[in-house]
Amino acid sequence: MLNNLKSITFSLFIFTSSVFSYNDAAENWQLGFQDPATPIMEGIINLHHDLMYFICVIFIFVSWMLIRTLWHFESTQNNIPSSLTHGTLIEIIWTVTPACILLIIAIPSFSLLYAMDEIISPAITIKTLGHQWYWSYEYSDYLSEEGESIMYDSYMIPEEDLNLGQLRLLEVDNRMVVPTNTHIRVIVSAADVLHSWAIPSLGIKCDAVPGRLNQTSIFIKREGVYYGQCSEICGINHGFMPIVIEAVKLSNYISWISNKLNE
Repeated sequence: MLNNLKSITFSLFIFTSSVFSYNDAAENWQLGFQDPATPIMEGIINLHHDLMYFICVIFIFVSWMLIRTLWHFESTQNNIPSSLTHGTLIEIIWTVTPACILLIIAIPSFSLLYAMDEIISPAITIKTLGHQWYWSYEYSDYLSEEGESIMYDSYMIPEEDLNLGQLRLLEVDNRMVVPTNTHIRVIVSAADVLHSWAIPSLGIKCDAVPGRLNQTSIFIKREGVYYGQCSEICGINHGFMPIVIEAVKLSNYISWISNKLNE
C-alpha cells in the first residue's frame, strides 16, 4: 500500500512538473521557441503561428498546382501545344490574392513592431554595458549613503566551477535581478566593440553600440530565471558572455536592493 502511494505521488509530481515547468533556456536540438514570459514574446509567437498558417496553405496549393500541371500537360498527353498566351482573369487572381494576403499579414506585424518600441512609464531603469567579454549592470535609481548607485559585473561561471544543475556556458556569477509585473526600461550600450543583449524567452534583442544608448522595455509576467547570450560576433570569446535575468517578487526585489546598497 505504501509503495503504491509513493508511486502515485511520484507520478503526480512528474505530471505537475511537466505541466507547470517552463523552458527558459536553449535545449539540444530545439526547433521551437522558448516559453514566453513577456507580452511581446507572446505576440511574436502568435505572429509566427499566423504566418505559418499562410505558408502551409500556400505551399500545399502551389505544390498541388505544379504536380497537376506536370501530370496533365506532359508532352505525351499534349501532342498539339496550346496557343493560349494570356488569361486576364487568372492573372488578376494571382496578383490580387497575394496582395490581400500581404495586407492581412501587415496589420498584426506592424502592431507588434510598434508595441516593441513603446516605453510605458518605466518604474525602474537599468543600464547594461557590454565588455569584452562580460556584462556590467547599473541600477541608477537607487543610491547608497555615499551617493553611489548599484553597479556590478556579470561573468560566466567556468565549467569546472559549475554546481549540479547549472547550465554550461549560460550561468553567471551575478544575475540581473528584476521584479515581476513591473515596467522596466533597459538602456543598452557597449564599452569597446559591438555586442547584442538578447534574451529569447523575453523577446528581446537590443544592439549594444559603443558611444550610443539604445533602449528597450521589459514587462515580465512570471517568476523565473531567463538565459540569453551576446548575439553579435564581438571577438574570440563571443560565445562566453551569457546573460541571466532572475525575475522575483517585488518584496524579494526590494530585499535584494537593500542588501546591495549595504554591501
